[in-house]
Amino acid sequence: MLLSVEQISKAYGDNQVLNQVTFALNPGQKLGLVGANGVGKSTLLKIVVGEIEADGGKVALAPGTRLGYLPQVLNDADALTVDQLIMASLAELQQLEMRLRELETAMASANGNLDALLADYGEVSEQFERRGGYDLEHRRETILAGLQIEHIDRARRVGTLSGGEKSRVGLAALLLQEPDLLLLDEPTNHLDFLALTWLEGYLHDFRGGLLAVSHDRHFLNQTVGAIVEIDEHSKEAKLYNGSYDFYAQVKAQERIKWEESYWAQQEEIWELRKVIKLKARQVGHSNRAPRDNDKYIVYFKSQRVDDAVARNLRAAEEKLRRIEEDPIPKPPRPLEINPTFDPAALVSRIPLLASELHKRYGQQVILDSISLAVDASSRVVIIGPNGAGKSTLLRILAGVEQADQGSVTRAPSVVLGYLDQEQQTLAPQQSVFESFHAGRAGDYEEFKAELLGYGLFTYPELAKPVGALSVGQKRKLQLALLLAERANLLLLDEPTNHISLDVLEEFEQALSNFDGPVIAVSHDRRFIQRFAREIWELQEGKLIRYRGGWEEYTASQKLTIAA
Repeated sequence: MLLSVEQISKAYGDNQVLNQVTFALNPGQKLGLVGANGVGKSTLLKIVVGEIEADGGKVALAPGTRLGYLPQVLNDADALTVDQLIMASLAELQQLEMRLRELETAMASANGNLDALLADYGEVSEQFERRGGYDLEHRRETILAGLQIEHIDRARRVGTLSGGEKSRVGLAALLLQEPDLLLLDEPTNHLDFLALTWLEGYLHDFRGGLLAVSHDRHFLNQTVGAIVEIDEHSKEAKLYNGSYDFYAQVKAQERIKWEESYWAQQEEIWELRKVIKLKARQVGHSNRAPRDNDKYIVYFKSQRVDDAVARNLRAAEEKLRRIEEDPIPKPPRPLEINPTFDPAALVSRIPLLASELHKRYGQQVILDSISLAVDASSRVVIIGPNGAGKSTLLRILAGVEQADQGSVTRAPSVVLGYLDQEQQTLAPQQSVFESFHAGRAGDYEEFKAELLGYGLFTYPELAKPVGALSVGQKRKLQLALLLAERANLLLLDEPTNHISLDVLEEFEQALSNFDGPVIAVSHDRRFIQRFAREIWELQEGKLIRYRGGWEEYTASQKLTIAA
């Protein structure tokens, strides 16, 4: 066993993030770690590497295991140059190489028996080869090129790099170590499609163990053989042996079984209440003693039957009490986006039109004469590097931000649903329910039932201030608001970010069932493959359109991406 995690628990104040988490990772095994934002995935990795102390439980590594850890944010290397960071990651390999040179010098000048020196040399040489020492230069160039950072000056300080460049350099330094166990926290962040494809191939062939926190479903499918899920509510871990697709399939089956069990229990409750009502009536009637003394014999004989009825009544009442003390919770209804929407209601053939949009920040031109038209059946995904202006374009289309020049025209029949990435549309001082109810007339209890019916929040969470929510909980509130708007045109900025995978799958199903036009900004390959009838790539202020969607785009980029 390479890694053993036993009953790890961790809380921050009243916030329990891990509860007796237990699983094991064997040599060569690759696990994906998933769960909603805030459930403690990153915390668990930090406990494994010793950065954080658990409240309870223990972590054990196989003797001699070399651990490699990539955090989400690389902060402790800012003062180093790129080359210094890479060389620091190879310190053990350099020590082995120095030892080889020492042994070679000793053997050259030895006058007596060389057996001991040869034995030492053979052992060190084997370690050096196992850790990739003899092909280090080739591996270094391959990894830097694969992660698209071979152009970065190695004399440049890490602190001067962009967030994406810093993350890639840290990942390159880690992979060069050839550790026995890799711990990766969201390694796909800041990687473009080419780098993602390369990394997936590298990790697929990696012979060591892997524990990766990721929300990238395509990445998980290509790299891991089992999924460990930390449950959002219990904070416990459950292992699913198989790819991400297998995990998603099992989760869907669990949902079906939950629904079946709930309705079976509801039917049992109904039957028990019916029996209790009937038996209570029989007991009440039989308790009246007959007035005719001649009938006392019959009366006492019937008491046996009455006692049996009373026992059955008590048994039914006790069974009902036990069920109602711990009932199966009602499954939330499937998420739906404007289920009554009629595409014909979009009376305009072009619901959304933008003409000659210009936008700059300082000297940087973000949008340069962008014109676009969205028809009633459009499914567009906008892609591009960070900072290209994708979110800016979406904000302008939504009317949240103004272009420097140009115009946006929406048909009068359009009801716009906008999901922003930065969550700036939420009021932090409001409660969850106040935010959901704001600006909508109607009965409080009906709105509460509507919000709870989505299954995104529990009743106690409705009173929680929005400002106290995790990023993932805020995203769920945004989804609830989007569903409640009954929109007929959707503008979605990174809709798959910050959502637990089970909610994400359900939301994507709701999008599949939605008949209106959608424009989404996304870097999620799974989402793009499923939804993009067209891909618009934003580069240097211009839109490049791929009418054939993902297939045309990948062909143009010479990408080989497995389905």
